[in-house]
This record gives sequence, C-alpha cells and structure tokens, in this order.
Amino acid sequence: MPATAETLARWADAHRPDADDLALAERSLLDTLAVTLAARGHEVAALAASLPDAARWAAVGHILDFDDVQVEANSHVSVVIVPAVLAVGGDARAYLAGAGVMTRLGALLGWRHYAAGWHATCTEGAPAAAVAAGVALCLPPERLATAMALALPAAGGVQAAFGTHGKALQVGFAAEAGVRAARLAKAGATADPRALDMWLDLLGGEGGEAMTDGPAVPGGLAVKLHPCCYALQRPIAAVRSLVAAHGALDPERIARIVVTTPEAGMQPLVHDRPRTGLEGKFSMPYAIATALLDGFPGFDSFTDEAVGRTEAQRLIAAVEIERTAGGHDILAGEVGIRLELTDGTALFTNLDLPPGAPRRAPSAADLEAKFTACGADVPGLLSGIDWGSAPALLTSELPSA
Repeated sequence: MPATAETLARWADAHRPDADDLALAERSLLDTLAVTLAARGHEVAALAASLPDAARWAAVGHILDFDDVQVEANSHVSVVIVPAVLAVGGDARAYLAGAGVMTRLGALLGWRHYAAGWHATCTEGAPAAAVAAGVALCLPPERLATAMALALPAAGGVQAAFGTHGKALQVGFAAEAGVRAARLAKAGATADPRALDMWLDLLGGEGGEAMTDGPAVPGGLAVKLHPCCYALQRPIAAVRSLVAAHGALDPERIARIVVTTPEAGMQPLVHDRPRTGLEGKFSMPYAIATALLDGFPGFDSFTDEAVGRTEAQRLIAAVEIERTAGGHDILAGEVGIRLELTDGTALFTNLDLPPGAPRRAPSAADLEAKFTACGADVPGLLSGIDWGSAPALLTSELPSA
C-alpha cells in the first residue's frame, strides 16, 4: 500500500475545485480575515509581532476563538490554512488542498485522538499547512508528501493550553511549520513519507485509508456567531431560544440551571469556574450565564470584567451539568437546558444544531453582522478583497516587529 502521505499528496495535486468548493474557499478567506482584523488590538497581536507571517496571522486570527471549525475533524481549519496559503502567495485551490488534507487527517486520527487531550488543530494543521503551501509553491506530489513528513516534528499542541495565549500561539506555530516544511521540500530536503503513518499510530489514530473522494472539505465548515469555543455555540443558542420564547429573565429568579449534554461536547470545556475572559471562552457554566445576561454574547461578553460580574458568578454557581455517555465530536447528540425558577416554574428546551453549522448554514445577514461586529471598518476593508490582495491587508493592519 502507498504511504498515507503519498495518497493525500496525489489527491491534493489532482483535485480541481468545483463551484461549491470555490464558494467555501471565498467564505473561509473572508471569515478568517474578519476575525483576524477583529483581534488586531489584542495583546497577542503585539506578542506575535516578531513571528513569521504565517505564525503571526494564524495566532492573531485564533486568539478570539471566532474562526471556523470542521466538526468531524475536531479542528479549526481556515485559521491554519489561510495564513499558510497567503504567506506564499497562494490561491483558493491551494487553500482547498490544505483544508481537504486537514479534514482527511482528522478522519484518520478520529475522536480518540482529540479525547486524549491533543489540540487537533495543531496536530492536523502542520502537515496540512505543508500541503497548502506546497500546492501554492507548485510542488509535485512526491514533494508534497515529503513536505508533510518534514512538518511532523512541529505537529503538536495540547488542550491544556485552552483559555491561555498558548492556544492561539501553538496554532500559529503549526501554520508556520507547514510553510517552512514546504519551502524545505521545494529546496530539495528529503524525508520519508512513511513517517506520517508512524505519526498517526503514535498519536492514537483510528486507522483506515485516507478518503480520496467527495468534496474538497467533506462535511463542510461551521461558522461561529459567538467568539468562543464551538462547543458553546449550541448551549448559547439553546438559552437564547428559551429567552425568545419566554422573554428576558431576571437572574435573581433563577434558582438552578441543569445542562444535559453528551460527554463529547464537554471535551474542550476545561474551565468550570473561569476567572478570565479567555477562560470564559471554554466554560459551559459561563456560556449559560452570558447568554442569559447578554442576550447575544459578543466580544464584550468575554472580557475579564464580564466574567467577574457578580451576577455572572452567581449564575455560574447555579449551573449543574449532567453528562451522557458517548459521542465522537462536539456536536454529538443534543444539548438540553432546564431553568428552574424560584417560584417553582421550570423552563426547558433542547437543540441539536446551532446556527452556523454546515446543515444550518449562516445567512448573508449573519455574516454581515459578524463582519460588522469585528470592527466598524471591517466590511469596507473586506470589500473586493481576494487571495492576491489579502496579504497586503494583513501586513498593513497588524502590528509587526
């Protein structure tokens, strides 16, 4: 059997995007640019100013946790692949090749890998970014396979970083590792493509053969409408549906909040009692609190001050989480929310898919509202932008050393 790297490299080289693929690539470019521009004033933008372009752009693009997600691969695809492509002057085809390889690596690694605590965006992202950059650099399939193998030493990252600067920075390191590997492969560096199969085994991959059919990104990409972990988009949407049905609730009337969720949906939510805005992005109790207090949680909901609000902390303490067994991604099953009020009334709802999921795609109005939330000037900055002009936009708008 051919090495998995060779199979994926041949797929990436041969794939020719159709109209649906190209539409996905265009949306992914604009969404990634919007969330990156939204973070240009964040302290991580200053911290990353001296990093190479791919690392800097990816780290800044990920720090707000507002970028898109490939649910089945348990990873953020575009925030790794878009910066890698832009750093070497690539286009939509290079993006789709890298995004497709990242999704296919996610399928090979499976849920067991993510459930073990790996940050799959980084493990899948480094070799996939090597393919994206390699396609942009016109590498033939055998060189693409070599580039994947050369990226493996940097294909790491763990979920313990969630809620810290480390999460975004390790995503930046993965993007830059891919670019570096592609450039080394173009220059003639050698590596054994079979290293990818050994790596898949060592990282707890579930086995099988790489997919070579279907659209560029099987399963599509989910777009976030709230700047926090994707595992929180569904419970926030569920709480918002309760409020829409029953009207705004006085927090003092809420005695107990019970969240029922599959175990898989809790995997990245590592902060039960958050103290900072970054920790709040990975906290189920805080997601419930901010949805009740703020209606439509946005950037102001995930600051240190917002998390520290007295009423938010009281609601956090009122949340109880009932976990059900099973699930192989963070949208497994459905989430249930039960609000028990001080007068004995109970309000309940459940939800399977949040707005923005691939099977509940964001509307044009959703995207416009998101881009506007990312900055009053962002819709104008993105008007007419394409793969060729995007690097200059990022260079002009983000801090650099």
